[in-house]
Amino acid sequence: MVDFTDRQGRCVVLDEITDENWRAVADVAPADDQRRFVAALGARYLLLSLRAGVWNSLAVRADDTVVGHVMWAYDDEGGAHWIGGMIVDAAEQGRGVGRAAVRALIGRLAALPGCREIRLSYHPDNAPAGRLYAGLGFVPTGEFEDDEVVAALAL
Repeated sequence: MVDFTDRQGRCVVLDEITDENWRAVADVAPADDQRRFVAALGARYLLLSLRAGVWNSLAVRADDTVVGHVMWAYDDEGGAHWIGGMIVDAAEQGRGVGRAAVRALIGRLAALPGCREIRLSYHPDNAPAGRLYAGLGFVPTGEFEDDEVVAALAL
C-alpha cells in the first residue's frame, strides 16, 4: 500500500463514508474565501452523492482526524473518471492535505479496470487549485464545465 503524507508527516487516507464518520465529513468547512469555489460544508457533497446516484463520496482523514471530503464518478459518455467536491477543512489548509488526498484518489482510480484518464474542473479564479492540479500533472483540455476549466490526467 502506498503511503500518502501531508507536510506534518501525518498519513492521509481516503475512507468510505460510514455511520461513524459521516457527521465529521458533513461538518468540514473550507476557508471563507473559498466558498465561492466550493460548497460551504461537506454536507452538500454528501447529499449530492446520496441523492444524485452519480458521485461517490470519501472522507479524507489525516491520522485519526477527518479533515476533508472528496468525491469521484465515472462518466459513461466520455469514458473518464472525474474528481469533484474536494474540501479541506479551513483549519487544515496549507499543510499538504489536499495534495496527499488527490494523490491517494489518483492511485485509487488508476487501479480501477479501464481507467485511462482522470478529469476534474476548477474555477479559473481559483489559482491555488490550478497550481495544485498542474503540479500533479493535470493539463487543461480547453473545455469548460459550466464556468470551470476542465483539466485531465492521462494514465
